[in-house]
Amino acid sequence: MRFMTTPDNAAEKPAGATADTAPAATGVAAQNWETASAEPQYRAAVVDLLGALAYGELAAFERLAEDAKLAPTLSDKAELAKMASAEFHHFEQLRDRLAAIGAEPTEAMEPFVAALDGFHRQTAPSDWLEGLVKAYVGDSIASDFYREVAARLDSDTRGLVLGVLDDTGHAGFAIEKVRAAIDADPRVGGRLALWARRLMGEALSQSQRVVADRDALSTMLVGGVADGFDLAEVGRMFSRITEAHTKRMAALGLAA
Repeated sequence: MRFMTTPDNAAEKPAGATADTAPAATGVAAQNWETASAEPQYRAAVVDLLGALAYGELAAFERLAEDAKLAPTLSDKAELAKMASAEFHHFEQLRDRLAAIGAEPTEAMEPFVAALDGFHRQTAPSDWLEGLVKAYVGDSIASDFYREVAARLDSDTRGLVLGVLDDTGHAGFAIEKVRAAIDADPRVGGRLALWARRLMGEALSQSQRVVADRDALSTMLVGGVADGFDLAEVGRMFSRITEAHTKRMAALGLAA
């Protein structure tokens, strides 16, 4: 998947934070990689997480390069090409990190290929505007999910994950182009709103499938490796992701 932040969620504070201070890190989140990776299950969870992210970034590079072919103007084509380059750089960072911690990058990515490729097949855009909405709305749901997980990671891994989730510029670009299209033809808004709602359902289902298929990641989410992340918190996490989706729809000028 493609990952990005939005003006609405980029500066949001972690759950439990106040306006002036964020909660102090505890457990694994207070450790560095050297200390935290002594726990085999935690190490396996991180390898899975980085593998999923790495393939997501590689797929994003490929998709943005394809989307560039649909761009209506040369400047739009160049903008998407620049974003694709940034995604490939993110992939390289994750690949290199996997190798540095003794994991084979291709093997780490392989378990996630079928799920991610399936998601992209099921949500293939039919035109330029649907592609923009998919990158902004659909992929941002995955970004929100991984940011939630990042809050429970060791400090070294957390820094890398948050870095590769940085917006490459697609958020503002998508908002500008979609709003302009709706202004030119308001009927476009209804079609894109339906498309975005479909993306929401597919993206949440895909995220849940990725976790359910990997025991170490499941443990990280529901307790054990990640301190205090119980089933009730998983429910709250998906509520926060849904709320962020509603804000993105508003930014696009679409009904959630």
